Amino acid sequence: MAAISCKLFFHCCLFLKFIYEANAQSAECDDSIGNYTANSTYNTNLNTLLTTLSSHTEINYGFYNFSYGQNTDKVNAIGLCRGDVEPDECRSCLNDARGNLTQRCPNQKKAIIYYDNCMLRYSNTTIFGVMETSPALFLGNTVNATDVEQFNQVLQTLMSNLTDRAASGDSRRKYATDDTTAASFQRIYGLVQCTPDLSGLDCSSCLVGAIENIQDCCSGKRGGRVIRPSCNVRFELGPFYGQTTTIDPVPEVSPPPPPPTNNTSQQESSNTTLIVIAVIVPTVVVLLICLCLYLRRSKARKNLTVKGEEDAIEDDDEIKIAESLQFNLDTIRVATEDFSESNKLGQGGFGAVYWGKLSNGQMIAVKRLSRDSGQGDTEFKNEVLLVAKLQHRNLVRLLGFCLEGRERLLVYEYVHNKSLDYFIFDSTMKAQLDWERRYKIIRGIARGLLYLHEDSRLRIIHRDLKASNILLDEEMNPKIADFGMARLVLVDQTQANTSRIVGTYGYMAPEYAMHGQFSVKSDVFSFGVLVLEIVSGQKNSGISNGENMEDLLSFAWRNWKEGTAINIVDPSLNNNSRNEMMRSIHIGLLCVQENLADRPTMANIILMLNSYSLSLPIPAEPAFYMNSRTQSRPDMQSWEYNSRETGTSEPILKSAQESENEASITELYPR
Repeated sequence: MAAISCKLFFHCCLFLKFIYEANAQSAECDDSIGNYTANSTYNTNLNTLLTTLSSHTEINYGFYNFSYGQNTDKVNAIGLCRGDVEPDECRSCLNDARGNLTQRCPNQKKAIIYYDNCMLRYSNTTIFGVMETSPALFLGNTVNATDVEQFNQVLQTLMSNLTDRAASGDSRRKYATDDTTAASFQRIYGLVQCTPDLSGLDCSSCLVGAIENIQDCCSGKRGGRVIRPSCNVRFELGPFYGQTTTIDPVPEVSPPPPPPTNNTSQQESSNTTLIVIAVIVPTVVVLLICLCLYLRRSKARKNLTVKGEEDAIEDDDEIKIAESLQFNLDTIRVATEDFSESNKLGQGGFGAVYWGKLSNGQMIAVKRLSRDSGQGDTEFKNEVLLVAKLQHRNLVRLLGFCLEGRERLLVYEYVHNKSLDYFIFDSTMKAQLDWERRYKIIRGIARGLLYLHEDSRLRIIHRDLKASNILLDEEMNPKIADFGMARLVLVDQTQANTSRIVGTYGYMAPEYAMHGQFSVKSDVFSFGVLVLEIVSGQKNSGISNGENMEDLLSFAWRNWKEGTAINIVDPSLNNNSRNEMMRSIHIGLLCVQENLADRPTMANIILMLNSYSLSLPIPAEPAFYMNSRTQSRPDMQSWEYNSRETGTSEPILKSAQESENEASITELYPR
């Protein structure tokens, strides 16, 4: 009976594993960039490209990226196999994926399919060297791991190390696997991979985000995987990958053979040859120069013609997109009940915001910009078109605009919950934001800023990041609002005074507030203030200290310096995640340092938030610190995070002085 039970259990495990593996086969059809018709040029190019993609047998490293066609009918495709899949098996997987994908997505110009051993995607837009995080696939084991807290810490360290190894890979493979032991002798096996066309920084950023998604789908589970177009991660409590396949070494260029030596007996013949060469070579060179000049002029004329045609096609596309984004003023008036006060959500530096409801039931938010922005209609449309193309889960999506008479309206997606300040600074509402949600909000804001700074096509500096510009959706996910406003109106315009610098005092970096100099580090400063507000539940403008008022940066720095950083934490929070709270305060203080060169980038901040094995540098005194700058700091050099060594949630401080802070003098390694 026992033998039968064991056998039945074994088969059940195999069945569950089969379901878990089979679910990894998922196709996504995207019609956002249009569809193609049967027998069209795009259809022909797509079939030609996908059919020949895996025919390149000289490729043995599992990465295929090719294009076929011209202009709007050009198709770009990427095929990627796992690093342990043999070349023949890889090509077979891509062929299966090709047949399956064209069946599931019969007329979409953009589609992707995920298999266990390979991924195939195509698009008529540029996808080479571009980091893309959606559509993503999340799969989690249904069985929980034991000793979850230590399990998660060991898993985080493993995946962080694998990320570093994969990101440093070459242009043919960015792939890493390894295993380690967690609590109760559990052996964790991990795998990470990026498409090799990504830069090391983009690969690292993609993997960090995917590893962060593990917390959402698979935290504390015995296995899980997150698959994105540009990267994927997976972990299990058993081996699921094989030995990494070998790649042929890059062939070395052989040096040219040495010239033959002349024999003295051939001296007379050589002299004759030299005379002939001296006459013929200049003649040939002159003829070649003339031919090159002729061909170059012909090619230039041809390129001008082709470029003119391409520009005309691109302009037509831009006009069509702009028309699709334009709303009628009467439609907006009806939706917002003619901008009634009952529909007003708030008033900002650039104008009032109203909620509305379109005839199809869609909820929208309308920003009514201050009049006389000084921008022409064409320039305004162009800027709207650029900002509308920015899409990220942590940004409020711009749906369109209205431009009639003196009205300039921006139409956004409606975010159901209010802004962060409505919750975090209200003694009643803040109860809805426990630490888990607050930490999720901090990381979401960081991801959105990283996209604006490094991953978006515009490289935007927000310049007015604050709690009221962070909106929360139904699941309390943060969405950054008002990004790109400096592009949509004159750079230095606010409603009250067009000569004032855009921004909110208290969140503004000193170099920006005093000298008007802004950079991505200006946003980092604002992010640091925002982090301290989220942790403390206090506004940056003032904290009551007996009979005196103290600004948040001074309050945070004083308590950090005095070893009482726990005083900064919102009293409504419990201390179950004390180590994360202290780390967040540490990161916030690093962001608000006076010297902008000392502030970390958003890419490094995300690494700090996600990798608990990463030591943080000592923060310097913040800007706008009210107290004496001659006061000395305690001996913080001897403190360090030790929770990763002991497996406990409480830090062990290596200092004779009793303290609540945790810090390390190890410098953050460059990325």
